[in-house]
Amino acid sequence: MSGPKLTAEHVARVHRVMADAGPAPGVQQQTDADYAGWVERILGDHPTPGAPIQLFAYGSLIWKPEIEHRAERPAVARGWHRSFCLRMHRFRGTLDQPGLMMALDRGGQCRGVVLELPPEDPVAQLDRLFRREFTVKPINSMPRWLTVTTAGGPVRALGFVMNRASPYYAGRLAPAEVARVLARACGHWGTGAEYLLNTVTQLEGRGIRDAGLWRLQALVAEEIERIAPRA
Repeated sequence: MSGPKLTAEHVARVHRVMADAGPAPGVQQQTDADYAGWVERILGDHPTPGAPIQLFAYGSLIWKPEIEHRAERPAVARGWHRSFCLRMHRFRGTLDQPGLMMALDRGGQCRGVVLELPPEDPVAQLDRLFRREFTVKPINSMPRWLTVTTAGGPVRALGFVMNRASPYYAGRLAPAEVARVLARACGHWGTGAEYLLNTVTQLEGRGIRDAGLWRLQALVAEEIERIAPRA
C-alpha cells in the first residue's frame, strides 16, 4: 500500500465536539412495538431454537459490541461485502455535512468474526442489539440470518445487511468520494475517519486484511493532510 497511513493524529486534526441535534425533522423513529416485532420475527426464524445466537460482526460490532459475548471465531460471509453505503445525518454526520457508515451490501465476500451470545434471555439481548443497530423507519440495517463459513464448517449467524430501499442508501460510491466524506464528516459520536481507523485497526489485529478498506484509509489520510495540514 502506497501513501500515508491513517493514524489517531490524523483523526485528531478533524475531530470536533458536536452536540446531538436529535432526529432530523420528519424522520420516523422505530417504536418499542417495532423493536418487539423484530425480536419476535428473528427469534421465530432462529435456525436452532434454544441454542445460543451466533452474531456475525464485520465492523463496529467488533470494536464496540455493547453486548456480552462468550466466544469469538473468524468467519466469512459470502455474497456480501463491506461498503460505506449508509448515509448518516446523525451520530457520525449532520444534516449540513452527512457522513457515511459501513453496511453489508450485496456481492463479493466479507471476512469478519462470529460472536457467540450467552444463551440466557435472548429477547433482552436482541432488543438491546436492535436498538443499537437501527433507529429510523424505514429500516436501514436489516437483521437476517446468514450462512457464514468458519473453520468448523458453515454456521447460521445473525447479521445486519443494507436495505437498498432505504432513502439513506448511498449506492456504490467511488473510493475518492467516500474518502472525501469520511475526512470531513463528524457527529456527536465522532468522525467518519475515527470509525474507519477503529475498524481497520481491529481487523488488522485479527489478521483480517480487507483490501478496499486498506486503500480507503490511505485515501482518507491523504485527504486529511490536504484539508487539515499539520500546523
